[in-house]
Amino acid sequence: IQSAEAASIKPMSLAEIAARERQLSLFDDMPTSSDTDLSLSQDVVVNAVTSRKHKTIDQSFVPVSRPLRICIAGYRSAPFGGGQGIYIKYLSKALVEAGHQVDVISGQPYPEVDPRVNLIKLPGLDLFNNGLRSLRAAHLTSLTNIIEWTSKLTGGFAEPYCFSRRLYKYLKGHRSDYDIIHDNQCLGWGMLKLQKKGFNLLTTIHHPITSDLEIALNDCDDKWQRFFIRRWYHFLAMQKRVAARLDHVVTVSKKSTLDISNAFSLDEKNIHLVYNGIDTEVFKPMRGVKRDPWQIMAIASADQPLKGLRYLLLALSQLVQQYPQLNLLLVSKPQEAGETEQLIKCLNLSKHIQFVHGVSTEALVRHYAESSIAVVPSVYEGFGLPAGEAMACAVPIVSTDGGALPEVVGDAGITVATKDPAALAAAIKEFLLDENARKRFGKLGRKRIEENFSWALAAKEMTTLYYNILDGEPLSSDQLLQESDFSNEVVTSANH
Repeated sequence: IQSAEAASIKPMSLAEIAARERQLSLFDDMPTSSDTDLSLSQDVVVNAVTSRKHKTIDQSFVPVSRPLRICIAGYRSAPFGGGQGIYIKYLSKALVEAGHQVDVISGQPYPEVDPRVNLIKLPGLDLFNNGLRSLRAAHLTSLTNIIEWTSKLTGGFAEPYCFSRRLYKYLKGHRSDYDIIHDNQCLGWGMLKLQKKGFNLLTTIHHPITSDLEIALNDCDDKWQRFFIRRWYHFLAMQKRVAARLDHVVTVSKKSTLDISNAFSLDEKNIHLVYNGIDTEVFKPMRGVKRDPWQIMAIASADQPLKGLRYLLLALSQLVQQYPQLNLLLVSKPQEAGETEQLIKCLNLSKHIQFVHGVSTEALVRHYAESSIAVVPSVYEGFGLPAGEAMACAVPIVSTDGGALPEVVGDAGITVATKDPAALAAAIKEFLLDENARKRFGKLGRKRIEENFSWALAAKEMTTLYYNILDGEPLSSDQLLQESDFSNEVVTSANH
């Protein structure tokens, strides 16, 4: 805060700030019968990339029998890091192509969306990029901003909760614009308020973040670090309670269905399954690009234990002793002086690793085309988009059996146990030494994705789910294909 702005602000001790955060009831802001306004600042800006009025959809140009006005909401939707931004990008595009009108409302970082999708920016403080010192006096007129800043100051993560407050504030004034609201794993109290106000709400839960917490704690021995890990994941208390009260939940794999049921105490029968898709028109083999037989590739959040990069680096350290020409292309951005950088230095692997980050989709596809093997070392995945994208590009894949990865990879790759560097090294070596096996598994992977994981099919299944929510008809996951207006050919080829 600048000195001139800070003059009128009474300083608070850390203890007072922590007490204030508790007073704000960050994770106990349960919806009440009074439905009190969330007291958001009028300075919150909603910035639409394309400003438009919602128009009647010309049904003569749409393949669905009943086009809908859909709002997809994501509290953060990074296009290059994590699967949530990718999910929003491709699902919204597929829904538009199915004939629907789609708005995406997102906090920072914003997603990349198809030009036919309307992106509405609902910014927060974005403290992970801007830092705590970015707070200005004008921000203090908003209770939501105070909650977000105070939580970050005390080691918490309030973005899901704060986004749900901002979204509720925005949608109260735009109720007539949408037939259905599709929440992408925000699970904030504001979502329950929308549901209570009569909005038709569907929530995607990719996987329960309880898995991330468990893996992070198991990977840490330091008492204070464990304390701060628990503090950061404290938003899970809110998400568990919100999930238990939602009327409609959808997830992306059978494994996630089971884990969500266990972690959030939901009946499996009430969790719908719609697999993610892979855009096979974008992720495909590139003709004329020569593969480097000694380049392997992985996409991983460098310093997240969930992604298992540590075990891939340990496997690489074994392999380079036999094959010093081996290189790893990592689509990742490691934290400066973080655990990943320290491990690379300790294992003397710097000359064998190339980091790239923030790459375009086109560049990513080219990286796949230049690599001989793709590796997914994750300890857990709710689906595993990087595995599916690599397979679509006909790159032979070595994957762990973490989470839902076996559902995606099937028998079209080599699958090994999680947290096993020796097994990863052996599987990578098997492909390195057998060019025919690489070609065979590359083709198998491409075929599996084409036959099983289509965004068009995901959009059709989601449309059926939307219709049944709007019409108040119960629907089991097994009925999604049968009740949709698919062609028989599509239904027959879908092996969900």
